[in-house]
Amino acid sequence: MRILVVGGGGREHALVWRLAQSAGVDRIFCAPGNAGIAMEASCIPADIGAPDEMVALARTLRVDLTVVGPEAPLVSGLGDAFAADGLPIVAPSSFAAQLEGSKIFAKQFLVDRGIPTADFAVVESLEDIDAHLDRFEYPVAVKADGLAAGKGVIIANTRQEAAETARKMLAGEIAGGAGRRLVFEEFLNGEELSFILLCDRRTYFIFPPTQDHKRALDDDRGPNTGGMGAYCDPLILPVELRDAIIDQIVEPTLAGMRDLGHPFCGFLYCGLMITSEGPRVLEFNVRMGDPETQPLMYRLEGDFAGLLATAASGSLDASLVQWREGPSACVVLASEGYPGSYPKGRCITGIPEAETLGAKVFHAGTCIQCGHFATAGGRVLGITAGGATLAQALDTAYNAIEKIHFDGMRFRTDIGKKGLAHH
Repeated sequence: MRILVVGGGGREHALVWRLAQSAGVDRIFCAPGNAGIAMEASCIPADIGAPDEMVALARTLRVDLTVVGPEAPLVSGLGDAFAADGLPIVAPSSFAAQLEGSKIFAKQFLVDRGIPTADFAVVESLEDIDAHLDRFEYPVAVKADGLAAGKGVIIANTRQEAAETARKMLAGEIAGGAGRRLVFEEFLNGEELSFILLCDRRTYFIFPPTQDHKRALDDDRGPNTGGMGAYCDPLILPVELRDAIIDQIVEPTLAGMRDLGHPFCGFLYCGLMITSEGPRVLEFNVRMGDPETQPLMYRLEGDFAGLLATAASGSLDASLVQWREGPSACVVLASEGYPGSYPKGRCITGIPEAETLGAKVFHAGTCIQCGHFATAGGRVLGITAGGATLAQALDTAYNAIEKIHFDGMRFRTDIGKKGLAHH
């Protein structure tokens, strides 16, 4: 097989790394990739937001399968363009991708299908702000309707803060065009859970449960980010809760998309809050999570390329893969200033030394500068490791981090803390 991976972050590096270990894979291409991915695949500059250009690229490269990492190309119709040209791809239609591309579409879909979620109100004008704010207790979530690279959710602690945030969003000062429409959403208390599926339009394969850490600072403080770390551990999801998620959320969601004429193909990420009243949907993503993909790919064994190929063809075969025993974890190393503005071009040292300790270093925002790895993004590296226990996986990751340095390096020291309470 010749495979094209679309994207250039830590998630895509993890996908490339795992796909390269499938026996039937002859060559992997990545568009556009990054400096770390270039060590394991052929990186090709391309406009991944232009579906026709990507179809032409896939034809030129003679690829047998395309796997899409980020959400924006899916929302812009990459899956539709490949399907129309008869090219195998793991991707939903642009209509189905609205589950992530529009918070308003997703919330209305959830209500229509009777799927448990938080109370919400749609805000499209300044008048809507005052009309809806008094129905919520505080804090309240203010969410941009469109894609905002993981930065379109702000938790407002007071009515005044919510009103000011909403005004700035509508004006395009927060989240740009993605916030021209928004939702106010009831703030839910509980523990977050990432529940990810691979779907082939008819059936699905469930990945082990993961938990992301979205806030920039320890103890879930600071602004929301694209994710500062994640861990994968079956102990965080009891069997009864798993069954409830399948019955109350997964099955109705997939049935709903079929009823709308867009049976879901690709990765469906259910971002959940486990409340005292049961699981509630916080958000949908229509792709693998980042950084959840890193610990998942670390644990995955078997023919991942074959699994994805069967999903694209509508004949999903879950027997092609297995899971390594023991939990895994990923700690993100970020640039100074992230998720706001940050410097680039800072030299990175210590990656080979870190990997000698048993960790895998996935590149997210890196480039080659003067013959060395250098920073090129907000999230720079994802230090990923496994172990017989979650504590061992975390120890290996944090010990590896001690070997790595770049000026202004930032990371959370409490990844997996909630998970350790389950042991």
